[in-house]
Amino acid sequence: MSDQAAIPPAEPTPSLNQLERVVDTFIAPAKTFTDIRRSSSWWLPWLIAAILGLGFVFSVQQQVGWNQVVQNALRENPKAMQKMQSLTPEQAASAMHLQTKITSISVYFLPVTILLVALIGAVILWGTVNWGFGGRAKFDQMYAVWFYATLPLVITSILGIIVLYSGVDPTYFNIKNPVGTNLGYYAPTDWPHWLVTMLTSVDVLKIWTAILLTVGCAKVGQIKKSSAAIAVFD
Repeated sequence: MSDQAAIPPAEPTPSLNQLERVVDTFIAPAKTFTDIRRSSSWWLPWLIAAILGLGFVFSVQQQVGWNQVVQNALRENPKAMQKMQSLTPEQAASAMHLQTKITSISVYFLPVTILLVALIGAVILWGTVNWGFGGRAKFDQMYAVWFYATLPLVITSILGIIVLYSGVDPTYFNIKNPVGTNLGYYAPTDWPHWLVTMLTSVDVLKIWTAILLTVGCAKVGQIKKSSAAIAVFD
């Protein structure tokens, strides 16, 4: 009998349901992204992100209010603040009312926004992995990779809700940077705007997401992790 005949056949990898994929994204991401090659279903991570995101939006509305959110955003943007100050009191009040109205409505389109952002991100990665590094990913697979890989970002919504109901001062709440997962959150208010923006990009959840995207692109595209990292971080 030959040596090859003595080798038992490899056991097939058990398929995962979407809940198992969500859990494995945090504890065993390679299993999740390998399973996406079998099935590209992505509705559960999208639903989780949408529900928690809307929960955060509702919490902001209740604890801070959209008028205050807009005022805080203006304070964080020197150019916008300067432009507002150049208006007459009547014009400024009208502009504030319009911006508040737009903000209060647009934030509740978050579920659709998540789908569109995922579409753009997946298209870019799909093209880069396949045509830049000779990968074999299908678009629907890369779309699923995006939703699972960005799951760590929902932690921002969870922490944001906790912060909002723990007694945060509404006048200092920044909806674009609600929790201290990045260096910019801890920067003094008198630091240059460009520096705070740069420090804000150093975010542990975004770095975690980028690492997961790297694993996902490598597994689904069947390319080297180093190539996948270039596709993600470039």
